[in-house]
Amino acid sequence: MPSPFPGMDPFIESPVHWQDFHSRFINSLSEVISDSLPGEYFARIQEDVLLLEPEPPHKRIGPDVLVARDPLVANGAAPAIAGAAATAELEPDTLENIESMDPHVEPFIEIIRLPGREVVTVVEVLSPTNKGPDGRAMYLDKRQRLLRRPVHMVEIDLLRAGRRLELNRPLPAGHYYTFVSRADRRPKCEVYHWTVRDPLPRIPVPLRAPDNDMRPDLGTAFRMAFERGRYLRLIKYAQTPPSPPAFSPEDADWVASLAGTAPAR
Repeated sequence: MPSPFPGMDPFIESPVHWQDFHSRFINSLSEVISDSLPGEYFARIQEDVLLLEPEPPHKRIGPDVLVARDPLVANGAAPAIAGAAATAELEPDTLENIESMDPHVEPFIEIIRLPGREVVTVVEVLSPTNKGPDGRAMYLDKRQRLLRRPVHMVEIDLLRAGRRLELNRPLPAGHYYTFVSRADRRPKCEVYHWTVRDPLPRIPVPLRAPDNDMRPDLGTAFRMAFERGRYLRLIKYAQTPPSPPAFSPEDADWVASLAGTAPAR
């Protein structure tokens, strides 16, 4: 069954559902893109594997070697030595180190042009890792490398939480965004923005000239992913949507009114 919302369902942004939805949505979006691509193009899903530092365990930190002054020696009295201490040869137990880096997979879409199999466009759907302290620097490094190549870049941000992309001016108001950076128009970036009340739009995906942009429907991809994941059975619409950031009072009332139309579980 479909979501009760006309566009983005803010309840799917919950960490409980997002990781699963993110993968499903990228698969659905790849299908929607593939259905509209000209014959000399194809879309494929690729993966970045990020190594993230896990949270260090809380522990008491003390010195490896402690140098102290013996009060007896300080008072001129030398400690008695009963005899030479016995020594022992120890045999080690061999164990394995625990890897301290946590591998994290981030899928994305590449649009390839035949016959040379050149990458024409990269489509990213931003995740909490891309927008959070653990993976943001790695994502921005990848982004800068792509912007230096003759490759179009489309970045879709369906998460209100986390740090937004920063351009040369503050972003226009909105809850959700798509950023289109065309290889032939650097450093300009087209910013598409909409709110939770709006249907998900068709976004421009540039191809190699002279081919025109294609415009896959984010709404179609969202509905495919949402229904295949059966999220209507999983989401607790009686609760408030995940935050921060919180909606304005007017938007919060609107969200609550639509959430109340979801079938009771």
